[in-house]
Amino acid sequence: MSEHAQSAEHSEKSGAVNELIEIVKTVVYALLIALFLRVVLFQPFTIPSASMEPTLLEGDYIIVSKYSYGWSHHSIPFSPPIFHGRIFERTPTRGDIIVFKLPRDGHTDYIKRLIGLPGDHIQVKGGVLFINDKAVPRTPMSPEMVDTGYGFSREVERFRETLPNGKTYVTYDFGPDGQEDDTGVYVVPEGHYFFMGDNRDNSLDSRVPPAEEGVGYVPAENLVGKAQIILLSWNKGVSVFKPWTWFTDARPGRFFNILK
Repeated sequence: MSEHAQSAEHSEKSGAVNELIEIVKTVVYALLIALFLRVVLFQPFTIPSASMEPTLLEGDYIIVSKYSYGWSHHSIPFSPPIFHGRIFERTPTRGDIIVFKLPRDGHTDYIKRLIGLPGDHIQVKGGVLFINDKAVPRTPMSPEMVDTGYGFSREVERFRETLPNGKTYVTYDFGPDGQEDDTGVYVVPEGHYFFMGDNRDNSLDSRVPPAEEGVGYVPAENLVGKAQIILLSWNKGVSVFKPWTWFTDARPGRFFNILK
């Protein structure tokens, strides 16, 4: 092989290597940017259950702001225990819809509504929520037929509940004799929060202790972020492997809904 041919071959190999290096660098940069955005700014979540109905439906695809309450090690994927507490901590507002890590395992993502702040006394009597010995006002609404998830539908009562700070939302109630409709008084410890699902009779939340597969009190460190918007939404029948269902099972009326 001539000296000119060898030089051309070497140049071609060098060019291919340089091109591969540039591709790898581009991929790494893109991953680092995506990781930065996910840790510091926003993270998507899919709603897996009916515990927050009617506010959030199974199949809703929501965006959570990671900066709303500051950052903890739970802001980082896989929750590595590299530090404790929160950086630039900000106190959440009663009534916020919040994603948090389940206290009993520190890894499972849960989403509920913040009801009790540190020092609050929380109780449910006859299905009515009490905060610091005062009943939270709730206005009856027309009942609604809902899917139970067991192959049949049933009628459920609806109430518009108004928290002491004026935050309002709609709750579901299957009747005043639910398992968690009459509770003792919960005193929220310092540095912890008390959460409940809007679907009051279908939510394992802070009313249920961790030993009974519930949530219990949630440490401030476990807060991941505030649910801000329903970006997209699909019915249960949607399938990644059936592209036509992306359209037939879409719920466009829920797209881009701001959460309050």
